[in-house]
Amino acid sequence: MPSTTLEYPTQPYSKVNRYDARATYSLETIHQIVNSCPILHVSFNAPGSPFPTVLPMIGQMGSFARPSADTGDVLDLYLHGYVSSRIMNLSRKEADGEGHQDAAGAPPPPGLPVTIAASHVDGLILSLTPNTHDYNYRSAVLFGRATVVTDADEKLYGMELITDSVVRDRWRHTRVPPSSAEYQSTSILRVKIEAGSAKVRTGVPRDNKDDMEDAELRGRVWTGMIPMHLTMGEPIAGPYNKVDKLPGYLDEARKDFNAWNEEVALEAAAKVMAAKPKPEDEED
Repeated sequence: MPSTTLEYPTQPYSKVNRYDARATYSLETIHQIVNSCPILHVSFNAPGSPFPTVLPMIGQMGSFARPSADTGDVLDLYLHGYVSSRIMNLSRKEADGEGHQDAAGAPPPPGLPVTIAASHVDGLILSLTPNTHDYNYRSAVLFGRATVVTDADEKLYGMELITDSVVRDRWRHTRVPPSSAEYQSTSILRVKIEAGSAKVRTGVPRDNKDDMEDAELRGRVWTGMIPMHLTMGEPIAGPYNKVDKLPGYLDEARKDFNAWNEEVALEAAAKVMAAKPKPEDEED
């Protein structure tokens, strides 16, 4: 891990305005949110469409040049997809210099501009009135440029990285390497990140002064936190499974996954935010 905390540069499109006390630009925090999110939502502009395109995708932060890099280091985002999908085809065109010129007439950096969102709900915050109900949450947004990985070794690195992000250590416990057909039908996108931000809410309900001083209201409305977290259930053997006993690596991965998510949710309920959020009526 770096000796100092690295942060993404603040850009007009990445700066958190509303509830900025909850904001962080820390690489470590943002990358942890992304890497622990089972589904990432990737947005881009497709030619001919009047609306932005949003795709649910599987991805993971990593560094092919430095595989042992920590989440606090500068990392790329690797995304898994079908070889002829729209996002892959557009990324190839942008990498080949078919993108638009900027305002000064210069070609843009290579890659398809994309925005990636990752979110977790760690708890329900139940207060005295519906208007002050809330979530404990962690959310992150990344901004970068996507290109299709063409180097064979880096492509396999991305495939293994993403597979092991679904279930820890799964890649080497399966039939690998992929067959030629599997390899050719799969594409890996590498997103070079230019900016990113995160918002995190932790702690207890927060009500206004008048409601807090209303003894009758406080006596009839339950307030508090309900921790909420993702869990892996008990594994169920498939119809053609011939392995009698659940492999130890799967059992350990499941238990660690559940324990970590529960710990995060419970810590969020107990941790009080250091700064007071901005008023509800403040502009975004």
